[in-house]
Amino acid sequence: MFQDRLLYFPEPASVAEMVSGGLSPWPSAPDFRGLLAEADRPARATAIIFHGNAGHAGHRQFYVGRLTRLGLRVILAEYPAYGPRAGELGEKSLVTDAEQTIALAHRMYGGPLLIIGESLGAGVAAAASARQRSAVAGLLLITPWDRLEHVAAHHYPWLPVQWLLHDRYDSVAHLASFGHPVLVAIAADDGIVPPQFGRALYAALGEPKRLAVIDGAGHNDWFGRLDDAWWRQATDFLLGAQAP
Repeated sequence: MFQDRLLYFPEPASVAEMVSGGLSPWPSAPDFRGLLAEADRPARATAIIFHGNAGHAGHRQFYVGRLTRLGLRVILAEYPAYGPRAGELGEKSLVTDAEQTIALAHRMYGGPLLIIGESLGAGVAAAASARQRSAVAGLLLITPWDRLEHVAAHHYPWLPVQWLLHDRYDSVAHLASFGHPVLVAIAADDGIVPPQFGRALYAALGEPKRLAVIDGAGHNDWFGRLDDAWWRQATDFLLGAQAP
């Protein structure tokens, strides 16, 4: 209970409330797993976004314009117990479900798949991508940590967090032999997941990898500091500079 009250902040919403701005339920309304936005031309890849710990996938529509302009199909993945979805909170539930989402997208669209995770979603994306590594072309981790317990100990140094945490989200262990491009993007002024934890994750990764520091950005305002050129360079690195 201690962990869940600090880590998960789901917001309920109906499918109808989440579908707007050209987004459609994916793969369908009865079997809702997220929101889909198609590119305005034949997609060169599919990007799956795993969001942070608060709200729901419908709050992440800011990704759509940037990525569809680059020729990417976009899936805003939803977690169990978030938005309209039933299910349980927790690392096992979220990671298993994310793995299923990646596998389904690969069956439906083929490759390449670009996986993007922000904050908690970076931990989910790292674990699920490691399990589905043969289907994943590249991984973008935004404001990530190396291990959740390090972030918890930073904020609660007086608590025995290693015993209080049931969920670990150990991205260092999950990505130890990943073997695909990983871009770690950290917010220089992040007070929630301080930059040292993203740097520790980056240092532990094998090649190919790249580190991006978003100057002047905090944990929740980093997106407004990235332009189209940043996203193009990021996706070209992660997808092997495939022609749009």
